[in-house]
Amino acid sequence: MPGDSITRDYGLVVWLTGLSGAGKTTIARNVQRLLAQRGRRTYLVDGDILRTGLCSDLGYSLADREENIRRAGEVAAMMAGMGLICLVALISPLRKSRDKIRAQLPAGRFLEVFVNAPLEICEQRDPKGLYARARRNELANFTGISSPYEPPLSPEIEIRTDLRNVKQCMRPVFELVEQALAQESL
Repeated sequence: MPGDSITRDYGLVVWLTGLSGAGKTTIARNVQRLLAQRGRRTYLVDGDILRTGLCSDLGYSLADREENIRRAGEVAAMMAGMGLICLVALISPLRKSRDKIRAQLPAGRFLEVFVNAPLEICEQRDPKGLYARARRNELANFTGISSPYEPPLSPEIEIRTDLRNVKQCMRPVFELVEQALAQESL
């Protein structure tokens, strides 16, 4: 069938969304490491790294956040188009922005992972001191404090990082990827 080879060779976009400090990047890095050990080609798009380069011109208004997510989605789609498994660790607070990216990819090539930890836990972790700054009104438009976060309605999986350790959190994500890749070979 025309286009089958394109779809078959297309990689995956694994989109990890959740509040700052929920564990998105930690899970993504561990999944990436395990996939690489299995010979899988991967690429990690980390929100913090994007903000220092490709998206350094953007602020934190909702419009700028949408543009940040759009750019991340474009990068992820390019990487997946080259056959890579692209892991995206990005707060991506708005449901409609994530849904747009899903809609632009071939069916079954966008896997949404809700990295869920209660706000109180994320504030306790707060490795960069961002929540404390947001609570002191030093950071405007901070997701979960002064800006909304819309959890996914139907993610492929939800990981509760407040209830599991890193290994227990990354294993279901790894298995989700392997399952998606196994279905493609049928």
